[in-house]
Amino acid sequence: MLISRLELKNWLNFRNVDVRLRERVFVVGPNASGKSNLLDALRFLRDIARPEGGGLQRAVKARGGITKLRCLSARRDPEVRISVELAESADAAPVWRYTLGFKSEGKGLQRVMVSKETVEDLSKGQVLLDRPDTELDGADRERLTETSLEQVNANKDFRAIAQFFSTLTYLHLVPQLLKYSEIVGAARLDGDPFGQSFLEHIANTPDRTRDSRLKKIEAALRVCVPNMRDLKFSRDGATGRPHLEAMYEHWRPDAGWQREEQFSDGTLRLLGIMWSLLDGDSLLLLEEPELSLNENIVRRIPPLIWDLQRKAKHRRQVFITTHSEAMLSDKSIDPREVLRLESTADGTRVLGVTEKELALVEAGYSVAEVVLSKVKPSGVEQLLLLL
Repeated sequence: MLISRLELKNWLNFRNVDVRLRERVFVVGPNASGKSNLLDALRFLRDIARPEGGGLQRAVKARGGITKLRCLSARRDPEVRISVELAESADAAPVWRYTLGFKSEGKGLQRVMVSKETVEDLSKGQVLLDRPDTELDGADRERLTETSLEQVNANKDFRAIAQFFSTLTYLHLVPQLLKYSEIVGAARLDGDPFGQSFLEHIANTPDRTRDSRLKKIEAALRVCVPNMRDLKFSRDGATGRPHLEAMYEHWRPDAGWQREEQFSDGTLRLLGIMWSLLDGDSLLLLEEPELSLNENIVRRIPPLIWDLQRKAKHRRQVFITTHSEAMLSDKSIDPREVLRLESTADGTRVLGVTEKELALVEAGYSVAEVVLSKVKPSGVEQLLLLL
């Protein structure tokens, strides 16, 4: 499944959002316009549905409380609401619609309370859940501190939605945390968004699956790093710690083996991206994957994703936040795949492609040429005056 439509109300930067989505979604916009916050609405649903340690209260608390979540432009309406439609493909009719609204209790403990939760089976035209309900929630207000999405005994008829969100993957791999994990010793966040557990995840993958993926990744990496070969998984003989190793050919007669701490930042980021694309069919969120990568390599990321989606039995929907002109220059990008964020005094707007923009792309312009000029920060030339 994939998300074919996303609606937000009073979520962080966004007062109102209603957008249609494709298999690939490229999110562009100026700095601080809310690209990461848009993705975080989906991570929020994952954190609620997560079977171990999830739930509404924890998901809100992890983000600083509802006062930090609610849009500053929400002057009279205190409710935060997220609504998604799920379909088998971007052009298919939606199968499910899930809506979650919540707000502060307004008194006493100031807890976060469910103000609206609905589940619609659109394929059958049935409403499977409509909360708050008079019989159960009315008799016990404590029930409204939890969503039905997080309760196994309550989501039986729509567990597919909970499973969809709980398996979402978010990756913003920071190579230094992977290279120097023993030295840094930083605490690991839920979901491991920065890739600190990347090697452990590879280690826990079945041997045949792991070897097959590494072979595919090596073939792709050799295009970008031509002197690298024999990418493989290994363990430290003394400590048992997992490692990635590769043979690097150079001018000396005997080539040298290198481990991940000797890989370049770009190689590690690209390796993490490709592993994530091959690792399952759940929703994947990639934060600025172009960092540390040569422009010619960045240009290959969109067709790489498309090729893997085309070959996969179940297409994995991928969201990408980016500032990269090289990323958006690829001719395989459908203008309908791009969401442009525009900051206003009344919150950030999320804009899809216009008829004029579509016509320009059809006339031969790239998406980068058509869209990126509109997200250029105003007055950026004034930076030189500050030096």
